[in-house]
Amino acid sequence: MAYIGKTPVIGNFVKLDAISVVNGQAAYTMQNASVNFTSYENVNQFLVSLNGILQAPTDSFTVSGSTITFASNLVTGDVINFIIVLGNTLDIGTPSDNTVSTAKLVNDSVTTAKIGFNEATLTDGATIDWDAVTQDVCKVTLGGNRTLNAPTNGTAGQFISILVIQDGTGSRTLTWNAVYEFASDTAPTLTTTASLGDLFVFRYNGTKWLEVGRNLALTLS
Repeated sequence: MAYIGKTPVIGNFVKLDAISVVNGQAAYTMQNASVNFTSYENVNQFLVSLNGILQAPTDSFTVSGSTITFASNLVTGDVINFIIVLGNTLDIGTPSDNTVSTAKLVNDSVTTAKIGFNEATLTDGATIDWDAVTQDVCKVTLGGNRTLNAPTNGTAGQFISILVIQDGTGSRTLTWNAVYEFASDTAPTLTTTASLGDLFVFRYNGTKWLEVGRNLALTLS
């Protein structure tokens, strides 16, 4: 949403650093984590406790920039118990990490425009690991005859894909873990031509990764 003037401060509630009272002084510098604090809109966002009593904004204190000024000079023995600054209560602000559940999302509210499809590159080796969460769309270039391990962190109903590429030598083979299920229980034979790729797509049923499609001998550039 666009705003005329300064964008409102939203959501986050802040407890400012403790302030030591100076005898005969009314104005004090407000800080958060030792940095001068100015992230507020108006004095009504402040909860200020002096000697255990909440102070009335404007009547008992004012704020300007990073300075809070009490209506009268404070004296030895006075205690500023706390200063808490409230965010704009009209807006929710930014939720904290791991606080938004799927139940809070309206059905069909997440579109493909908001889903990342970055292609991960698996590490080539005698045995190849595959993380179904962080590497759901991936590729690997075979530098020798290899074994593909079972994907980790799979969720029932999930689709994942892998592009298996022959290196500049070609004729590399791939042994599939038993968790991969192919039609007639027959694993595919890879393209042998150097630098070509074979694309496989799987769906997880909670036990096995079922092949749902493949395209072989793909020219990649």
